[in-house]
Amino acid sequence: MIITGKKFSKPEMSRVINGDIVLPKDEKAEEKVRLDILMKEIYKSYNRSTLQKFIESGFVSVDGEIVKKPNQRFARNVHLELKVPEIMKNADIKPKVIYEDENVLVVDKPAGLLSEAKGEYCPERTLADFGLIAHRLDRDTSGVMILAKNEAVQKFLKKQFQDRKVHKTYYAVVTGRPKLDEARIDLPLLRDKKRPTTFRVDPNGKESETFYKVLKSDGARSLVELKPTTGRTHQLRVHMKYLGHPILGDPVYGDAGVDRLYLHAGQLEITLPGGERRVFEVPMPKIFEDMIVSNRENSAINAGGDSVDVGGDSADVGVA
Repeated sequence: MIITGKKFSKPEMSRVINGDIVLPKDEKAEEKVRLDILMKEIYKSYNRSTLQKFIESGFVSVDGEIVKKPNQRFARNVHLELKVPEIMKNADIKPKVIYEDENVLVVDKPAGLLSEAKGEYCPERTLADFGLIAHRLDRDTSGVMILAKNEAVQKFLKKQFQDRKVHKTYYAVVTGRPKLDEARIDLPLLRDKKRPTTFRVDPNGKESETFYKVLKSDGARSLVELKPTTGRTHQLRVHMKYLGHPILGDPVYGDAGVDRLYLHAGQLEITLPGGERRVFEVPMPKIFEDMIVSNRENSAINAGGDSVDVGGDSADVGVA
């Protein structure tokens, strides 16, 4: 007995079912493409790096489901949706204004506030929301910063930093007690290729100079004054790490096991537009001194005045 295929009223459809005719495929619809590339085709105003951040942050959904892998592939006919939060992180953090005129704004930057965005999109408030950036402090560093109110003033301030005409004083709590009470640190810094966001001491690096002085110590921790003459990224943190006394709370170059990075920009001496030379100060947080246990034998200075002065050695520290 011979069994034949079902007859169709439309002969062409019968031929398709029997495999005699192959319908053309919509190759573009079936092609699977990386999610970040699909997003770039739709949201042309953003660069690909920013869209990747959006995806990893959970701002993108595919057919109603959130996807966090930029390299995940989908057909072109999927439904993509981008929802960027309107409420920014750190929206309640505001720097305290310590001086203001028609040209500049001098503030006390709180620890945790980013100086400026690192890309075209930043999901949080930064110091750049309050004025034009002329110099930077690391996110976790607190203290005095000066902002410009127009581009001409910004250029004027930046040039002073570039020409090393600005004098800066920092305070830090470091682990242990440096062997020398005072020293000049002359250690060139180079970006670490293995960890591109960090830096290390290297003879082939850029000139980096820091003067330090021990102000107070209990042996386990020391309060130090730091005066950099150059402004390299992470300079103070790397220099103190190299000496074997990393800054307390440093998650990159030391041990983060405390509530914050114990680095504070206490003083800034700079020339304002018009020629006036000014010194702006922001006292270090009280907790910096509280981290040092009072000890008459080990202490260099003390807020209560009951400790001895440092009369110790000073020297240069450098790379041979």
